[in-house]
Formats: sequence, C-alpha cells, structure tokens
Amino acid sequence: MPIEFYSVQDDYGCFSNFSAHPISLEGKRWPTTEHYFQAQKFAGTDEAYAERIRTASSPMIAARLGRSRKHPLRRDWESVKDDVMRRAVLAKFETHADARAVLLSTGEEVLIEKTTQDHYWGCGSTGTGKNRLGRILMEVRARLRG
Repeated sequence: MPIEFYSVQDDYGCFSNFSAHPISLEGKRWPTTEHYFQAQKFAGTDEAYAERIRTASSPMIAARLGRSRKHPLRRDWESVKDDVMRRAVLAKFETHADARAVLLSTGEEVLIEKTTQDHYWGCGSTGTGKNRLGRILMEVRARLRG
C-alpha cells in the first residue's frame, strides 16, 4: 500500500522539504532542504538573492522567494533541478538518524507526495503527476540500504 506524505505534521512529515532537518551543503548550513533547493535556482546568477533565501525565517518564505521571477534563474535549472533535489534529500537522510529510520521503515512501499498543486514533484490533483520527490525518496532509501 503506497505511503502518502505532505504536511510536516503527518506521520511521514520528515519526508517534506519543509521539515526542520538542517543540512550542510556548498559549505553552508541550510535550515531545511526547501531553503537549499529554492536558493539553488539562483546559484551563479544572483548570489545575494540565494543567500536571502538561505536565511529566510521559514521554509514557506524560502519557497515564496524561490518562486519569484524578478531575479534571473540559472540557465540550466530545468536540467539540474532533480539532481539538486536528490543532493538535498540525501544530505537530510544521511545527517538525521531519526528521519533516516522513518525512511528505512517504509520497506519497499511506494512513496507519494500527496499534493493537488504540484504535478511535477507530487502526484497532482489527478494522481497522475510525476511524483519526482517520492521517486527521489525511494532512490535515497535504496542507496541508504547499500
């Protein structure tokens, strides 16, 4: 039976990019994987804006800032965004034993980000979305098992 996640308050809330599991990447500490992911959209194009995202007071604010198109996105964003997400998710579950235990406890179950708004990272309103976050979590789970 698939495992659905979305909110940090859910049983599998640690799978959310908004969960309070800081990571260290690019020589910096990021409050959440959402902060890291959103800031990477501007890496190499607007470093000051990327830093503003990194230091945002919540993942919701980081997400809002990252969706702004008033600042230039890096040219290769569409081709690198999955790898950026994979790097962030792997760092989170390598760093935090509590979250890693939850991820590994899911066995071989399919993981689905249950969101009606996002047809790329989640399942979308029709359930036919790409579920890229869920798929990356399953990849990371397999990698952590060795």
